[in-house]
Amino acid sequence: MSLTLDELVPIYEDLHRHPELGRQEHRTAGIVADHLRALGYDVTTGVGGTGVVATLERGAGPTVLLRADMDALPVEEATGLPYASTATATGADGTETPVMHACGHDMHTTCLLGAAAALAGDGRWEGRLLLVFQPDEEGGGGAREMVADGLFERFGTPDVVLGQHVAPVPVGVLGVRPGAAFAASDTLRVTLHGAGGHGSRPEATVDPVVLGAAVVQRLQTVVSREVAAAETVVVTVGSFHAGTAANVIPDRAVLGLSIRTADPDVRAKVLAAVERIVRGEAAAAGAPREPEIEVVNTFPAVVNDAAACERIREAFAEEGRWVVVDPGPVTGSEDVGILAEAAGAPCAYWLLGGADPALFASATSVEEIRRVVDDLPSNHSPRYAPLAGPTLESGVAALVAAARSFLAADRSTAPA
Repeated sequence: MSLTLDELVPIYEDLHRHPELGRQEHRTAGIVADHLRALGYDVTTGVGGTGVVATLERGAGPTVLLRADMDALPVEEATGLPYASTATATGADGTETPVMHACGHDMHTTCLLGAAAALAGDGRWEGRLLLVFQPDEEGGGGAREMVADGLFERFGTPDVVLGQHVAPVPVGVLGVRPGAAFAASDTLRVTLHGAGGHGSRPEATVDPVVLGAAVVQRLQTVVSREVAAAETVVVTVGSFHAGTAANVIPDRAVLGLSIRTADPDVRAKVLAAVERIVRGEAAAAGAPREPEIEVVNTFPAVVNDAAACERIREAFAEEGRWVVVDPGPVTGSEDVGILAEAAGAPCAYWLLGGADPALFASATSVEEIRRVVDDLPSNHSPRYAPLAGPTLESGVAALVAAARSFLAADRSTAPA
């Protein structure tokens, strides 16, 4: 069985229409497993929860791990696509939430299925393919849970870890960066305690809304005043929950923080500054209790191996179908590096262009291209969606080219 582009597009649209949150990817995992079995892979489901692992052995040679993530986000889709999601699910907080593939994991999954088909039908390589369809990347736990479930003890240790992430740059562009390529991520939940009361008598309360506002404002100075300008750091307060009525001052406020860093020493400095600011503002407000700072998830920077990046660059150049660029440090984060670190294997993880090239036709400089990118819906936006067919074609070919660059050549099919 093979998977043509005409077959892959409906798979992608179906996955997009039926997104699933992290640790809930049962339908997606079933579709993946069925296709892989039909292609002749040895398939195991339920790895690390809802993960799928597939292997294909063909003689002596390296083991190449190709990875895709499967989970979606609690976002209400606003793309207007005919295959847009209207799905809902129960979120981590127990409430019903809209769900959307706002980060392109449906594209990653479909591209890897296409690459699995192409490689299974290609008799010009020897070695072993280890395909990992990972759950819960957005929650930061998927890679760790698969490793803890014996991923490498059960299925073998790879010689290299490969993968890609779709981005709002033109189809036909691949971004390959050696070294620290994707930022480390720390997600914190900060609970600020106040003393609630009637909205007409704030003097009898300690208002956690005002305290939270002060914390949000002060946190902006971490990047602007405590970290050198040359360092890559982002501190975002993505959620602020407090109160239920306009005339009631609540007892507490809960903030959700997302912190991205590239350097471990800078990361330690930023986390210490966040804690100092939160505790200092609480003390200044006269909070009756110390604030609580909880780590929701954390995973390290993705550090790409220089030699592995050079090898896939050469493979991409030989294909002649892509423009390959160094995108610079990406402040987005990925837990694929955990797989490489646990395996002790080099990692090469690149950006896959997924935007319509026609949108960039009038851009004649790098600055104009950047302006177009900045105007496009980005990953995690309710309006984000890659251009399906061309992105699938490019993504499948990139995975195949990268994998083939590490797999041994099959001498039996080589010309005399």
